[in-house]
Amino acid sequence: MADFKKSVVYQIYPKSFYDSNHDGLGDLPGVREKLDYIKELGVDYIWVTPFFVSPQRDNGYDVEDYYHIDPRYGTMEDFERLVHEADKRGIRVMLDMVFNHTSSRHEWFRKALAGDEKYKKYYFFRKGKAQGKAPTNWESKFGGSAWEYVPEMDEYYLHLFDVSQPDLNWDNEEVREELRKVIRFWMEKGVKGFRFDVVNLISKRGFEDDEEGDGRGFYTDGPNIHKYLKELNAGSFGKDAEIVTVGEMSSTSLENCFRYAGEDSGELSMVFSFHHLKVDFMGNEKWVLVPADFMKLKKILFDWQEKMEEHNAWNAVFWCNHDQPRVVSRFGSEGKYWKESAKMLATVIHGMRGTPYIYQGEEIGMTNAGFHDIAQYRDVESLNHFRILQEKGLTEADAYRILQVHSRDNGRTPMQWNTDQNGGFTDGVPWMEVNGNYKDINAAQQLRDDDSIFHYYRKLICLRKEYDVIAYGSFQALDGKNPSVLAYRREYEGRKLVVVCNFYGKEVDWECPTGLSGYRCLLGNYQDGEREMEDKIRLRPYEAMILYKEG
Repeated sequence: MADFKKSVVYQIYPKSFYDSNHDGLGDLPGVREKLDYIKELGVDYIWVTPFFVSPQRDNGYDVEDYYHIDPRYGTMEDFERLVHEADKRGIRVMLDMVFNHTSSRHEWFRKALAGDEKYKKYYFFRKGKAQGKAPTNWESKFGGSAWEYVPEMDEYYLHLFDVSQPDLNWDNEEVREELRKVIRFWMEKGVKGFRFDVVNLISKRGFEDDEEGDGRGFYTDGPNIHKYLKELNAGSFGKDAEIVTVGEMSSTSLENCFRYAGEDSGELSMVFSFHHLKVDFMGNEKWVLVPADFMKLKKILFDWQEKMEEHNAWNAVFWCNHDQPRVVSRFGSEGKYWKESAKMLATVIHGMRGTPYIYQGEEIGMTNAGFHDIAQYRDVESLNHFRILQEKGLTEADAYRILQVHSRDNGRTPMQWNTDQNGGFTDGVPWMEVNGNYKDINAAQQLRDDDSIFHYYRKLICLRKEYDVIAYGSFQALDGKNPSVLAYRREYEGRKLVVVCNFYGKEVDWECPTGLSGYRCLLGNYQDGEREMEDKIRLRPYEAMILYKEG
């Protein structure tokens, strides 16, 4: 059994990973072809984002059929071969389950629209408050109302995301059993991990106007959420002790996550939380340009580390995924210190208490896309907000600047494999343009370079497996008020680890509050051999070090 505390997960967005059949879309055989690359990196799991039958309004997070593979990604035989070939390399497969909503083309929803009362109860259909007025004032997370009117019924249905993603009614026992059956089906295919999309939104609190916000207070971490997760665990993945689970928790609270991911809670193995990735928002508003708040970032990371440990609960630690911009563009440097800052950001995450997740391309320092024409964008959220921002009075140029920083498409450009056309992703026409810097940033080049970002990630993964203090150690924040340095200490069975990271492109002097006598450097992002460890050290731009001592 793989120990998830010593494990690392690699996220694959198959549409953008590798195209094996020249149609411009990545696919499951393409993932299989790159398993040796993934094995060289050293990860234990691959999390593959949805490849189920889907109209692709939200890139597969609108599922039309949970049991069949969309032909654009391959066949069930392709999937079974992927599981088999991954297993031969010691890699396990984690699937992405979208259980808060289905596609509006799902058979259940089509039957509901046809007036079948059984299937109407699988979703949330409500009468309007008055003629032409939605049941509540809740807003969709993709912009606009969270309710869509169906004239034939004179009723509205709830969709917290796109209009084509109606929310499932988890209060209906039949719905919950259908979803448990889905999990059991994939378990039988050899799947050893499940990631649950926005799973803390599945229990609604009631349907009233939100006088203070956008409605999220009525559906986030709802009244039956822990009951439903325990039930899902007991009726499906909990039957196999080897299965690892992670819940994506939208706008959640620490208090709920103690329970979602508590060691003995019977819910999930670990949780994703996103508070640290809102430090360049204005409150909860993403579509603005404000500088990242480093002190807030530190406080959030440290609070989650310390408090999850206090409650014996487990974090998934990460910077990037398919819904986030590229971290080196966001919190690092795309220019002079690109390599150093990418390695520094990796160090922050991989030294922490929690299971690290790497998103495809992160391990080679892929950057934001820099798209400047709306025709280059594919993401439904970005397309909606490009329009909404201009309706609010922003110029087109300002709307583009915001998209270039915050669009989810920044993380979805095709993987940059080599210097061939389209970065080696496809010799067809790619579904989305490849980032123009692929000749400078690509996997082939980095595999040849011992000082590359790729090899640095590989070393970080090796350290987690070799040093128990990284997997199991306690967490203590260091120098929390320092405006330039993020540092922390880990300790386990007499072994101590200090991680120190300069978050900026200028030198800074740093003194370790607990002293550094007897420590040696296990890994650093500057190649200059051993450094003498004194209590006060000068950190170079974006410098990161992992320091270790026994006893």
